[in-house]
This record gives sequence, C-alpha cells and structure tokens, in this order.
Amino acid sequence: MPRRTERHILPDLLQPGLALVFCGTAAGRRSAAERAYYAHPGNLFWRALFEAGLTPRLLMPAEFPQLPRYGIGLTDLAKRHAGNDDELPRDAFDAPALIAKIERHAPRLLAFTSKNAARAALGHAVGYGLLDETIGGTRLFVLPSPSGQARGHWDLAPWLALSELYRAIHAAR
Repeated sequence: MPRRTERHILPDLLQPGLALVFCGTAAGRRSAAERAYYAHPGNLFWRALFEAGLTPRLLMPAEFPQLPRYGIGLTDLAKRHAGNDDELPRDAFDAPALIAKIERHAPRLLAFTSKNAARAALGHAVGYGLLDETIGGTRLFVLPSPSGQARGHWDLAPWLALSELYRAIHAAR
C-alpha cells in the first residue's frame, strides 16, 4: 500500500544554477524507508550516473545531498506518496507543482527518469532523448527507467547522450 504523509517523502534537491535536475515519479518503498533517492539495490540510477560520467565516483543513495556540487538536483512528481506507480492514487502526481519548481529554479536541463514520469508531467506520451519542448528555458530529456522492475527496457545509451549534453551545458556556465 502506498504511504501518505503531510510532508514530503524525500526532500527536493533544487537550487538556482543547476545544470541538470532528475525527476522521477515517486519514492519507492525502500527509498522512503531510507529517506534517500533511488535506494533499492536493484535500481541502476547511481551506477548509471557514474558510468555515464555524471559523477566522478559511484555514490551511495544516502550521499544524494552531494549532487549539487556536480551541478545536479533531484525531485519527483509525487512528493507525499511512496510506492510503485501502479499503487499510487490517481492524484499523486503534481505536475503543476513540478512545473512551478522548474520555472523558479531554472535548471538548464530536466531529465525524467522514465517515460511514465515525462508523460505524467507533460500530459502526453514521449520517446527517449531530448524533447523539442521546454519548461520555461529548461530543456527536457527522457531516460529509460533505472528501476529494477523496468530492467527489460534498460539501455545506458540515452544516459550517455544525456551526459554529453550535460557536459556541454555545465561547461557553458
């Protein structure tokens, strides 16, 4: 059963000047319990960050507060619910709140960590890679989900393409 609380399950890791922000759908049960993004051992998020060259070493989930030093932030669409997407209530995703946060903090790039997250935020289906649309001046990118439950759709190539774009954006600061 998804968990509902009055406060955010995981804090946003957002600030002005970030080159890249990752947005997932919701904290999984393990992430909620550990109070750390992408905490399930089967989740490939942290390994993908490292293998794509977005971080200089493999970070542990509890080290997520260190990401801004690399120009990277984190958020998700369901701040008050945890669980698998199919377990969440229909109103769990708050796309207007995400859009407002992105417009306020203005990262150069927002990467959705699944097609489902992008569809929930944007209101339409999308493919992987860089999108033509933006949120304010923020460019949008869609990645294959790093979740262990989505392993059949896993591909590091879009993460590598994101890394190239991130390096170009980060260097231009």
